[in-house]
Amino acid sequence: MARGPASAASGAPAAGEKRRRPGRRPGAADTRGEILAAARRVFAEKGFDKATIRGIAREAGVDPALVHHYFDTKDGIFVQAMQLPMDPAVALPAVLAGPREEVGERLVRFILTLTSDPQAREPVMALMRTAMAHEQAEVMIREFVTRAVLGRVAEALKIPPIRLEVAFAQMFGVIMMRYILKLEPLASASIDELVALLAPTIQRYVDG
Repeated sequence: MARGPASAASGAPAAGEKRRRPGRRPGAADTRGEILAAARRVFAEKGFDKATIRGIAREAGVDPALVHHYFDTKDGIFVQAMQLPMDPAVALPAVLAGPREEVGERLVRFILTLTSDPQAREPVMALMRTAMAHEQAEVMIREFVTRAVLGRVAEALKIPPIRLEVAFAQMFGVIMMRYILKLEPLASASIDELVALLAPTIQRYVDG
């Protein structure tokens, strides 16, 4: 009796045929890398807000569960796709923990310490330069900063988002002057010196 059709009907693999792993395209050598490449395309086309895990998975040709497996959240995949030095969902809760009257100091110290490392600073600065020159990148980065960073902090502190936007603008200006224009003595000042100067002002935005 011929067994070929019965085997096919039962779903059993034919002789020599390998069972396909779910969620992975045949022959994909670097699934994680292909998901990141797909995510960059989707974020660039749709922006941060309209991009979805399902859309990224469709672009990469994989199951959405596989995207969640590698990156957990949309924030997480954005951070990895843009090569950012930290995930706000992980870093910000630690910065916000502690006395409210010291939030300004912790935020300033965190940003200055993070950007003092050239390997951490360069992807951020490159992204900002790109945003200044390209409208699509500007929208994508603005949405991410608004939702994943400033919105998260404002919600945790229960303050109007504009206060955080002004504080962020001030810190961004300091970073630009310190590392892009290399304005002295700002460029060579220690982190402790800058924290002492900036923390009271950032705290004022928090306290209102």
